[in-house]
Amino acid sequence: MRVVIDPGGEPVPAIARSAVRAVLRAAGRELEVGAGDVVVRFVDADAMRDLNARWRGRDAPTDVLSFPCDATAPDGRRHVGDIAICWPVTVEQARRRRHPPEREAALLALHGLLHLLGWDHETDHGEMEALERRLRRRLLAPAGAAR
Repeated sequence: MRVVIDPGGEPVPAIARSAVRAVLRAAGRELEVGAGDVVVRFVDADAMRDLNARWRGRDAPTDVLSFPCDATAPDGRRHVGDIAICWPVTVEQARRRRHPPEREAALLALHGLLHLLGWDHETDHGEMEALERRLRRRLLAPAGAAR
């Protein structure tokens, strides 16, 4: 699975972009996603508020939104979907949870990927949450581990 970080949107440190790429690639292998592209775009709070209002009817920024696609481009590549991560919300959540923002970004990217693949924690009676916990243990260093 190829991970594309959209160059537009919010400026984000390279370490956070790398963490997102790494966790998505590893999760893609673990979940046997196969060939395909996932596009990640870091956005500011206003852009995320607009996306959340338009697609979910909620007039507030959120941390991550997923937009599944599963289309095939003219060149034959599969487009799995897009993930929008709100960088200011990511930084604030990381501060509250006492871990680095790049870890929070990786956690949000993993959550977003599961939604792209059809998982829905609001309706699946805990299945997505259990899978996400297993993947976190396998793919991410424990919170507070040396970086």
